[in-house]
Amino acid sequence: MLKLHFALALLFIASLASAQAQPKPDADFPFQGEYAGELDGGRKFGIQVIALGDAKFRAVFYPGGLPGDGWTKDKPKTKTDGARDNDTVTFAGGRLNGTIKNAQFSVTDSGNKSLGALKKVERESPTIGAKPPEGAIVLFDGKNAEAWEKGKMTEDGLLVQGTQTKQKFVSGTLHVEFMLPYEPKGRDQGRGNSGVYLQGRDEVQVLDSFGLEGKNNECGGIYGIAEPAVNMCFPPMTWQTYDIEFTAAKWENGKKTSNAVFNLVKHNGVVIHKDQEVTKVTTAAPVADNPEPGPITIQDHGHQVRYRNIWFVPAK
Repeated sequence: MLKLHFALALLFIASLASAQAQPKPDADFPFQGEYAGELDGGRKFGIQVIALGDAKFRAVFYPGGLPGDGWTKDKPKTKTDGARDNDTVTFAGGRLNGTIKNAQFSVTDSGNKSLGALKKVERESPTIGAKPPEGAIVLFDGKNAEAWEKGKMTEDGLLVQGTQTKQKFVSGTLHVEFMLPYEPKGRDQGRGNSGVYLQGRDEVQVLDSFGLEGKNNECGGIYGIAEPAVNMCFPPMTWQTYDIEFTAAKWENGKKTSNAVFNLVKHNGVVIHKDQEVTKVTTAAPVADNPEPGPITIQDHGHQVRYRNIWFVPAK
């Protein structure tokens, strides 16, 4: 019986360690990501390539440039599926097709006419590494997780999802950096799912929505309320930023007199929400709707999303 208990303990420890380890890149990983440049006589163009698992891919073609860098919703985007064979990914059967090899996407039209080639790019948020200004409360700087309820850190100094601040807040400005795990076989809400809650009530969704439509339940969405103006989600395993200006709801005599407002939300430096009223708290919010201050909450949805450089500036 003692041996059985010892074996079960080892199994539990192994499973816990596995749960805390991010999924590792595979042979498809180098091909996913963003490609940008000019096609067909100088037209600015962008492509996002999504890894779907088992050597399958989807390419999303953006006339005018990548989201946040030229493409707008009035410019129709197109999609084509493809597959990898050794060191080449081939896309066929769409309005736009082509091949990826040596970090370059050679693009053709439906008649196999060459339109040019785009190089792989790695964008970085302009607010990555932003230093907390005067008056900021540093919530996580990689040294310890003491500001968080049962906070856990990885060996390389990152905050593990599934925690909330011990301190409670009202209105102010939040900066947070996060990295989505590489989960190519995941779909919809089952791919890099987490979330950042202001006051433990109002969520800005965190999700691997790279190349998707940008719905209100995808990355950058105010969950169940408003979709982002543009889907600025970078590829998984890339550091991303939220910069959020938030005004808490107002109450008088136990009754709400005005709703909370996301005055400004920037995702990777691009404005995705402005003066967005929150007409209801998020369905899964851990804190009830009431006049009391609430914590900054990092949601755990069973996905190994990592966080760093988190600070909050209370409103004056």
